Amino acid sequence: MGERVTTPQPVSAGGLLDLIRSGRANTRAALQRATGLSRSTVGQRLDLLNRAGWLRHTTGASTGGRPSERIVFDPAHASVLAVDLETRHARAAVLDLAGAILAEHTGPLDITEGPDHVLDHVSGWFPDLIAAAGADASRVCGIGLSVPGPVDWEAGQVVEPPIMPGWDRYPIRERLQEAYARHVGTSLEGGPVPVLVDNDANLMALAEQQASHRDCGAFVLVKVSTGIGAGVVVDGHVYRGIDGGAGDIGHIRVHDRADALCMCGSYGCLAAVASGRALAKELSGADGNAASGSDVRRLLAEGHPDAIRLAREAGRRVGEVLVTVVTLLNPGVLMLAGDLSGVPFMTGVRELLYQRAMPRTTANLQIVTSRLGDHAGLIGAATTVVEHLYSPARADARLAGILSSQSGRP
Repeated sequence: MGERVTTPQPVSAGGLLDLIRSGRANTRAALQRATGLSRSTVGQRLDLLNRAGWLRHTTGASTGGRPSERIVFDPAHASVLAVDLETRHARAAVLDLAGAILAEHTGPLDITEGPDHVLDHVSGWFPDLIAAAGADASRVCGIGLSVPGPVDWEAGQVVEPPIMPGWDRYPIRERLQEAYARHVGTSLEGGPVPVLVDNDANLMALAEQQASHRDCGAFVLVKVSTGIGAGVVVDGHVYRGIDGGAGDIGHIRVHDRADALCMCGSYGCLAAVASGRALAKELSGADGNAASGSDVRRLLAEGHPDAIRLAREAGRRVGEVLVTVVTLLNPGVLMLAGDLSGVPFMTGVRELLYQRAMPRTTANLQIVTSRLGDHAGLIGAATTVVEHLYSPARADARLAGILSSQSGRP
C-alpha cells in the first residue's frame, strides 16, 4: 500500500494573522509568498481581519518606487484584564494586547480566605481599573489569572495547592466569569468573558522569556517567595507536563532535613527549608520580625545580617536541586525571581551549580534575575490570553462570530 499523500490546507484568515503577529510577513506580497495564496485570496482574508478591527496599516519606507503598505496587529483594538494572586496580596491590571500596562492596582488579600471571597474582592477592582486605563469595558476580550499553585490547564482549576486551602478543584473560571458579569457586564463578543488560569511561575517564565530572551529555546525561571516553583519555556511555549505538575520543585525532598514540616503535609521538602516562609520562621525567632517572604525581602533590602546569611544558605539549598534541573533541561537561561532573588540568594545558587554541575552543562548557561519584577505575573497572564484568543483556529472561530454579529444574522 502506497504512502498516503495529504493535501495542504489553505491558510485561513487566522493563519494570516499568525504570520502578521509574529512578524514573519507584514506586506501583501510577503503574505502571498509565505502562503502560496493568490493576491485576491490574501485580500479577502485581510478584509475579514480589517472588518474585525484587528489590523493596522502603515506606510513603509520607500525604496525608490511606491512606498509599501505595512500590515501589523493592532494592540489597541481591545484590552485584557490580568490578576496576579500572591499569598497576602494581589495585583490586577488592564493591559493592551502587546502587554503594556495601562492601569494597575495592588491591595492586601489573604489567599487562605478562599476563592469565593478572593475572586469577588478582586473583581470589585475591575470597574475602577478599566476607567483608570481609559479603556472601553465592552472591549475587554479576556481575563488572565496567575495563582501560586499547580493548575490543571484544560480545566482551569488549581489542583492540591499546598498554600491555597479551599481552592482544590474549585471552578475558578466560572466563578470569575460570574463576578465579572456582576461588576462589569458582558464580554467583548457576548457570553461569558474568556478566563485563563495558570501557575504563577509558568506565567512569569513566559513573560520574561518573551521580553528579554526570545532567542532562548530552553528557558527556566525559579520563583522563590512564600513557596518555591519553576516555570519552563521550550521553543516559546510553556511546558506544563501531562497535568500541570511540571516545575513543582519546592516539594523535592532534601537529604538532611527530614524534620522540616512542609505546608503540603510532608517532611523534608525544599520549600520547608529554603522558601521565604521558611526563612521568615527562622528570622522571627531571631528578632527579625518576619512573618512572610515579603518580610524577608524587606529585611534583605535593609541589610539585615541574619537575613543575608539565611538567603545565601537557601540559595545553596535550591542550587543543589537546580543542578539536576539544569543537567536535565540544558537551558540557555536560568532566571531567579521572587522575594529572595537578590545577590545573597543568587550567590548561593551559583556556588552549588558551578561546584556540582558538569562544566559542559553550565558553559553556555546565563544565570540572571528578573527583568520585569513584580509585573511579570501580570504580563504573563495577559500574554496567555492573547496567545489563546488570537491563535489561528480560535481567531477563525471568533471572526465568524464577530462578522455574523456585524451582518445582523442570528
